[in-house]
Amino acid sequence: VNALYNIVDQIFIGQGVGMLGNAATNIAFPVTTISTAAALLLGIGGASNYNLEMGAGRERKASEIAGSALSTLVIIGTAIAAAILIFLKPLLIFFGATDNVMPYAIDYVGIIAIGLPFFTLSVGGNHLIRADRSPTYSMVCTLTGAIINTILDPLFIFGFKWGIKGGAWATVIGQFISAMLVVLYFAKFRHMHLEKGMFKPQMTHLKAISSLGLASCINQIAIGAVQIVMNNTLRYYGASSVYGSDIPIACVGVISKVNQVFMAICIGISQGSQPIWGFNYGAKKYDRVRQAYCYSVTACTVIATIFFLCFQLFPHQIVGIFGTGSDLYFQFAERYLKIFMFMTFANGIQPMSSGFFTSIGKAKLGIVMSLTRQVIFLLPLIVIFPLFMGIDGVMYAGPIADAAAFVLAIVFARRELAKMRGAEA
Repeated sequence: VNALYNIVDQIFIGQGVGMLGNAATNIAFPVTTISTAAALLLGIGGASNYNLEMGAGRERKASEIAGSALSTLVIIGTAIAAAILIFLKPLLIFFGATDNVMPYAIDYVGIIAIGLPFFTLSVGGNHLIRADRSPTYSMVCTLTGAIINTILDPLFIFGFKWGIKGGAWATVIGQFISAMLVVLYFAKFRHMHLEKGMFKPQMTHLKAISSLGLASCINQIAIGAVQIVMNNTLRYYGASSVYGSDIPIACVGVISKVNQVFMAICIGISQGSQPIWGFNYGAKKYDRVRQAYCYSVTACTVIATIFFLCFQLFPHQIVGIFGTGSDLYFQFAERYLKIFMFMTFANGIQPMSSGFFTSIGKAKLGIVMSLTRQVIFLLPLIVIFPLFMGIDGVMYAGPIADAAAFVLAIVFARRELAKMRGAEA
């Protein structure tokens, strides 16, 4: 549902503004990933520590960790928003904006930044709500914001004729509502014991939170870094191709949002499993940890296979949802979707395994797994391959990086599960 914030904007902006609007939302994508990284650092880190402490019977310490995580979410979200607004244009140039895209990107990101404190509180706070045994309320928080965004997008873009600014304001309002529902939960409906003093950030708790949230945080930062490098690579090599610079940036923006929906489902399975993995690992019930891991792997693989078939069989229809374009636009988009996403059927395992290692307290292993696809494999490949293959090199970097990350995830996971069997024996 979080992914819908971006994909719904992309659809309505593509239909109402056009290709340059799609390109602008792609340029804005690193802003979202940086904010998500901060939210997951504190949200997943806080929730994982909360579950481990509750499983070990230390309830007060668990509540203090949750309080520190919640207050820091608001502080860090505000700091990110301020930094983006102060350095807006230099950041957009760094993110890969072309001269044609820049006016749209300034309008969109300048408004989106206002909602970042609410966004970080909503994303991070919902992890703590789930850890507090209220997954349904967590889903309602996220779903409500996404529905409001979906309703307001066409109203603002087409009804009020606000264009790309309308899409941005719809997103901010949706995020604000989600954040207020999170505040309402911890004020009225929580199960955990929270006192006023627990909301003061404590360095000892933040250190523990950071250690278990760092894997997911780094994964998001890696996604943002890859997107920035890719945008600049597409801008440079696209200028010397038949497509130009704007078409590749717009197409990749559309496809990354589609892929984000698939990845969000797999990450959602991982995040839903984390309280089960963490609590049972803390209670030394390793058979339940292994069983939950196997269920998660199976679910991710089935979903990944469905998305793989859609990407290979219906690329034109998928791209067409996001507005019209020239023949060259669709030619590049269809080739990119089919080639870059060729290993989709195996792509759910790596992020799910990263969350698994984090939830059982294996922070370093979780960090390594979060880095494999984006930083260790994909980032060098999208720099090296275009030197020899031009803009096509970006396309072929994707499946090679995915395959390598998949193999590594399987090797590490099998080793960890074998250790649990040994501990049981």
